[in-house]
Amino acid sequence: MNIPKEILEKFSFPYVADLGDFLDKEIDGIFKVRSKKLQETKDGKKFLLLTLEDRTGSVRAVDWYNAELNDQLVEIGTVINVTGRVVYFEDRIQINIANDPAAIKKLSEKDYDIERFVSKASNVDEMFNELLSLISTVKDQDYRKILNTFFVEDKSFVDSFKNAPAGMRIHHAYIGGLLEHSLNVAKIADKVAQIYPQLDRDLLIAGALLHDVGKVKEYTVTQKGIEVTTDGELLGHIVMGVEMLERKSRGIPHEKVIKLKHIIASHHGEFEWGAPVLPKTPEALILHFIENMDSKLNRVLGIIEKEDNNKEWSEYDVNLSRRFLLK
Repeated sequence: MNIPKEILEKFSFPYVADLGDFLDKEIDGIFKVRSKKLQETKDGKKFLLLTLEDRTGSVRAVDWYNAELNDQLVEIGTVINVTGRVVYFEDRIQINIANDPAAIKKLSEKDYDIERFVSKASNVDEMFNELLSLISTVKDQDYRKILNTFFVEDKSFVDSFKNAPAGMRIHHAYIGGLLEHSLNVAKIADKVAQIYPQLDRDLLIAGALLHDVGKVKEYTVTQKGIEVTTDGELLGHIVMGVEMLERKSRGIPHEKVIKLKHIIASHHGEFEWGAPVLPKTPEALILHFIENMDSKLNRVLGIIEKEDNNKEWSEYDVNLSRRFLLK
């Protein structure tokens, strides 16, 4: 009898999203350490508080027995094998780590599948072909030339773009996520341009497809999941995206390039959201709202998809500061 891989994994090494099925049971899990803190109770007993994660979410874990030993063993970003009991404490699921010095083991990259930490969009090639078809509808030769320089002529960039996530956790945090997000924004922008013919449709499409190109350099996918690169930490995707456009647009009239740069620079919309400049053209303004809508909707739909169908409300989402109705 061949047991499907996803079913076998659920019961041998359950994902965070499946831990509710194992309440008051012992589990053997594979997780990445997101955070750790060695703490002390009022009576002086030390315990190790961990946040563990995989591609489906995060969970709190507590080690009451070998706290100092395991604090020395694990680091943030370490992938570990954990033995413990799943309990419900303070209105959320928690793993109480077993009273065993070997309850936490560090794993090497060969010991687990990268798919535990990063999922992948199933239709990457189909989406990319749709993106190329959309580029072919851009009538302005200069904007189309820039797009072709990125998405047709630069094979290395294309490979990176097709495999890049759009974020680490908040939205489109999976292989192919950047492509999916950029294509969604461009398709919505195309519809908006039909309603508002005053907008420069070609500029809007070009800006939609290029607004997040810097993320191919901001993030990298490793065996431990999605990580921020050194360049990403020091510069961020907005600065790197503007730099990439500068290199790819030589010979294009300045008045066109500067409008595209402005879309990249302003697409976060507000200073407090990381925009170095506010949107100051109609195309930049509408692209900010479209980009924000797609990223938030991806987040919300992901929350709803992971929740228990028997519940009326989702868990509270810190990023969006609310719960969502499930029925």
